Amino acid sequence: MTIPQTPIGSGFGKASTADQVIAGIDLAGKTAIVTGGYSGLGLETVRVFLAAGARVIVPARDVGRARTALAALPAAEIWPMDLLDPASIDAFAERFLAEGRPLQILVNSAGIMALPELTLDPRGHELQFATNHLGHFQLTLRLWPALKAALGARVVSVSSLGHRFSPVVFEDIDFRDRAYSPFAAYGQSKTANALFAVALDKRGVKDGIRAFAVHPGGIVETNLGKYVDPAMLRDLGAIDAEGKAIINPERGFKTPAMGAATQVWCAIHPALAGKGGVYCEDCDISVPLAPPQGEYALGDTLGQGGVFPHAVDPVAAEKLWALSEELTGVHLPA
Repeated sequence: MTIPQTPIGSGFGKASTADQVIAGIDLAGKTAIVTGGYSGLGLETVRVFLAAGARVIVPARDVGRARTALAALPAAEIWPMDLLDPASIDAFAERFLAEGRPLQILVNSAGIMALPELTLDPRGHELQFATNHLGHFQLTLRLWPALKAALGARVVSVSSLGHRFSPVVFEDIDFRDRAYSPFAAYGQSKTANALFAVALDKRGVKDGIRAFAVHPGGIVETNLGKYVDPAMLRDLGAIDAEGKAIINPERGFKTPAMGAATQVWCAIHPALAGKGGVYCEDCDISVPLAPPQGEYALGDTLGQGGVFPHAVDPVAAEKLWALSEELTGVHLPA
C-alpha cells in the first residue's frame, strides 16, 4: 500500500451535509461540471455549488428530464451528453474547450447499479463498467486542457462501498467467460472509479490536477438502487417494512444531503490542498481495510469504514489506465 490512506481529522463526520461542508467557501468565478447532476447526489451537489457562486454545467442524456429536475435551479446549464456515446462526449468536451475557460471542478457522479441481466453497450462492453468508468474516463481526458488551465483543479469520481464486491477482473471485464452477477459487475465498476482516481492523480499532480474517489454512503432516496431487491434492503436495515428509507448514518444509511457531503468536500475543501489519489468517505480520507477471508457479504462490513486494497492498488490502477486507453482510444493530450 503506497497510497496515503490516512484520515486527516476534517472536523466533519458521518451525518455532515453538503451545506455544512461548503459553508463559508466562495466559488464565484469557478466552473464545475457535474455528471448525473439532475438526480440524487448529483442534484444536491449542483445545488450547493450554485449557492456558493459557481457556474455549473450538467451533462444530460435526457435534456427534458434534466430541465424538469433542475427547474428550481435555473442557473444550472444543461448541455446534451450521453456517457455511452463517445461522439457525444467528444462534442460536449469540444463545446466547453471552445470557450477557452478553465475548469476547476469535475464531479463524475452519474452511475447505474446492479443491472439484473448482462447488458452490453454499443461497443460490446458491460454496461455498468462502460457507464460508470469508461464514459467518465473519456470525458475527463477530453477536458484535460481546461483542467490543466485551472492551475488547481479537482476531479472527483463517485465510487462506492460496493467496490468491496469485486476487483477489476482484467481477464474478463465483460463477463464473457464467467457467470454474470449484478453486484459483481457493479463492484468492478466502482473499483474502477477508485483506481481511476489513483492513476489520474499521478498524472495530474504536476499540473495541479488532483483526483479523489468517494463512497457517499447508502442513500436509498435516489433512483440508483431501483433494481435492488427490497427484501435485501430490509435485511440490511436500509428500509422499513413499508419500504421507507431508514436514516442511520452510523450504519452508513444517509439522506441525499448527507450523501453528497463527501463529494462536495473533496471538490472544494482547502483541507485537501496538496493531497490526492485517495478514497474518501464520511468527509475524510478512509483507512485501509483488510478484506475478509472467503466469500464477501455486504453485511460483514456494513457500517465499517475503509477501503479494500484492490481499489487503491497503484499497479492495478496503471493496468486499468492502459486498458481504458485501449478500449476508448482516448489518451491524454501531449
